[in-house]
Amino acid sequence: MSSDRARAEELLADLGVSRETRDRLEVFVSLLVKWQKAQNLVGPATLRDVWTRHIADSLQLLPYIQERTSIADIGSGAGFPGLVLAIAFADADPAIRPAVHLIESNRRKATFLRSAARETGARAVVHSDRVETVLSGADEGGVAPDIITARALASLQQLFEMTQAALKNHVVCLFHKGRGFEMELSEARRYWNFEADIIPSRVAEDSVILRVSQIAQV
Repeated sequence: MSSDRARAEELLADLGVSRETRDRLEVFVSLLVKWQKAQNLVGPATLRDVWTRHIADSLQLLPYIQERTSIADIGSGAGFPGLVLAIAFADADPAIRPAVHLIESNRRKATFLRSAARETGARAVVHSDRVETVLSGADEGGVAPDIITARALASLQQLFEMTQAALKNHVVCLFHKGRGFEMELSEARRYWNFEADIIPSRVAEDSVILRVSQIAQV
């Protein structure tokens, strides 16, 4: 077992990730490597640490997601964190399983997401459209989420602007952030009121998860 996989296994075990879910994740990683040869889904160098850098990094959101919630993962790209979370929920009781919506405007990436969801058995709906369109309900597949997730997509201020149609008092945002997150918080507070919990990443020392709620324009 590689050092990357061994390190990720420690976190997966701590999170209570089942053997069945790990098998599904193996399928997903194989698909990612296969599709990466034809299109640039992730930074090529990050594939060496795919289990820690992408899989474990996504799964660390699990403790902050409740049953029966609706999740909108915006700018899903190669499926981080949204599709990985959907894979983790695949074997959950349908009555309590969170509903996962993956929003990705890039058609090729959306095609990958649909294929990966089908082959891993993940219950995820892929929306190949702009975030603003899907969250505004302008299309028939509009989404009214309880939780919004995003990873390496945009600044906090831009994320709020892009998801404005869905920001209500009960919505909770879980955003992966790296260095500079404090500056992003300061900039966003010029235009928005919100509560923010800063959760240290369990994967990267210089990263955090921002758990943001009670969001409203100033």
